[in-house]
Amino acid sequence: MAIGEERYMRSERALDQAVAGVIEALLLVALAAIVLSTIQLVYIPDIMEQREADHMDQVDNQFSYLKSVIDLQTALAKDVSISSPITLGSKELPYFVTARAFGQLDIIDGSSSWIKTDFISDGEIPLTSIRLDALNSYFIDQLYALEGGAVFVKQSDGESVRIEPSISVENLSTQIRITWQLPTFSSIAGKNSTGGYKNCFIRTNYLSNSTYAGATTYLYIYSDFLDAWNATFYDSLSESIEQGYIQIQKHPDLNPTHLRITPGTKSLYADVTVLTLGAQIGPGIVVQ
Repeated sequence: MAIGEERYMRSERALDQAVAGVIEALLLVALAAIVLSTIQLVYIPDIMEQREADHMDQVDNQFSYLKSVIDLQTALAKDVSISSPITLGSKELPYFVTARAFGQLDIIDGSSSWIKTDFISDGEIPLTSIRLDALNSYFIDQLYALEGGAVFVKQSDGESVRIEPSISVENLSTQIRITWQLPTFSSIAGKNSTGGYKNCFIRTNYLSNSTYAGATTYLYIYSDFLDAWNATFYDSLSESIEQGYIQIQKHPDLNPTHLRITPGTKSLYADVTVLTLGAQIGPGIVVQ
């Protein structure tokens, strides 16, 4: 074989080896891209959904703790401030295309919810609340609320009661007596709302209490959580409702705006103790 032909054959083999190396590298890159794409499209959404579900479990525990703090403050009836943590959202995963989950925390002490009965001179008792609206990216959106001493959770397919309020029922010979320890919140402007994904704190302190009691022909509850309140009172009054001693219904039947509790074959007596607490979001002293 001529020297020229030998050199040509060597250069061809070198070129073939170089092309094979490039193809091998491209195949490895393609394989890595396929693996990463599979992880991104299949596994990462499941991981993020579980991450947000874990966050909602954490919020559930935090609202339970907040409820216990408020119960303690109202039982002691002393002006001592206590801070309770609330985690607003969750962060994204590093190195992957993911989204954060955000939350909106508000202290609602306006006139959107209230209790109405005929023995209250000014007509109604405000039904205030602390609410976290969890805006999830992968898990279902949920709204947690501490209202009237109960903890509710609401989502697109319904609402439920996480913790029952402090309501007791006595079935007397001619009367049904409802006793309700009702915590309400008083906030200040600029300290009643926040949003984001990090941790924040709600500071609460006991302020005062007042009692409203008397025989009544109705007890109306106006709230954004009518189904949950309906379930709460049905659970507390189930025996009295079954016997016809008391009646409970959402009214009106189409697009109900409030829950009605009225006497049946027995009279109705309500004893509502309103426990007012100062509440603010963030650091500082609770000022009223």
